[in-house]
Amino acid sequence: MTNIIKKIALFYIDGFRNMTIGKSLWLLILIKLFLIFVVLKLFFFPNFLNNNFDTDEQRAQHVRSELINNDK
Repeated sequence: MTNIIKKIALFYIDGFRNMTIGKSLWLLILIKLFLIFVVLKLFFFPNFLNNNFDTDEQRAQHVRSELINNDK
């Protein structure tokens, strides 16, 4: 079983090592993921509860009231 896993790992390592265009594509993918998860979160998903409530009790009360009284 260990021999099979080792062969599979060496297959992928050798494949990534011999890439030419693929390395730049992986770099592009990593940059896109960084933009999606870091930059977009900072600008489009602010922490509403930390900004509008001072204590954990106030945050919990707000969440409870929103869950129970959601009349929309």
